Amino acid sequence: MAVASTSLACPQFSGLRRSSLPKLETSLSLSTTTHSFFQNVDAHLRLSSSRTTGCRAVVSMAGSGKFFVGGNWKCNGSKDSISKLVSDLNSAKLESDVDVVVAPPFVYIEQVKNSLTDRIEVSAQNCWTGKGGAFTGEISVEQLKDLGCKWVILGHSERRHIIGEDDQFIGKKAAYALGQGVGVIACIGELLEEREQGKTFDVCFQQLQAYADAVPSWDDIVIAYEPVWAIGTGKVATPEQAQEVHVAVRDWLQKNVSAEVASKTRIIYGGSVNGGNCAELAKQEDIDGFLVGGASLKGPEFATIINSVTSKKVAA
Repeated sequence: MAVASTSLACPQFSGLRRSSLPKLETSLSLSTTTHSFFQNVDAHLRLSSSRTTGCRAVVSMAGSGKFFVGGNWKCNGSKDSISKLVSDLNSAKLESDVDVVVAPPFVYIEQVKNSLTDRIEVSAQNCWTGKGGAFTGEISVEQLKDLGCKWVILGHSERRHIIGEDDQFIGKKAAYALGQGVGVIACIGELLEEREQGKTFDVCFQQLQAYADAVPSWDDIVIAYEPVWAIGTGKVATPEQAQEVHVAVRDWLQKNVSAEVASKTRIIYGGSVNGGNCAELAKQEDIDGFLVGGASLKGPEFATIINSVTSKKVAA
């Protein structure tokens, strides 16, 4: 999804100019940076909005990729319940300008792949760091490809904080998956105590650096920012809180990888996203989609979240 369509007879929608973003010093607490940060962001958003006069529609995205919505089914479902979910998704009317991916449990990937519409791609929830072999209980990227998986979710907080995977191990997985032609939904996010201590940026940037140190390219990476305190808790970051981190992540990519990667890489939000809050979250310029947990197990609600892309279209 481009920042603005060149076919529109109006000035190009510039979005936030990365070069003019305030520097985010990771040694500062969130509380000391937020006020001045949002003054700057709000000024840019007002300026950008004023440029849309006379346009039929523009898309308010700072990144240049299509809106992306992933459904992480986690360790849920049975053959019967997944059959019903797939049926609901197959019959749903989905906006065309969205990349949609679902991640079933390993044991149901083939069932989903064989019955789900081609409109929706299939992801795995995890993979091994290299080629298969004597690694009991693990799944190789080659095996995922054999089943038709195009994506894999890596670095999810449940893998980090329950299973104990560290940044470097996750980076190694990401590098191998990308090397085998499988896209990576690369998760980052802070614990509640880390946010309360003003360490949100520090944590997210450290996790990003581990990916950057390992991956050969960012072409097939989608970054999923998921504050751990919002995952499965019913608590959700406010649109402003989510936007604050997303714009910081994009700024980090510009400073530490490249301006091109910062523009192209989609940064999606996860953490108790549902049919009721997705539209307001989607309006934020640097939120390029969602990684959805519980709500992705409900076909109609997941369709609502996918279709929240329309919230980014600003009518004249």
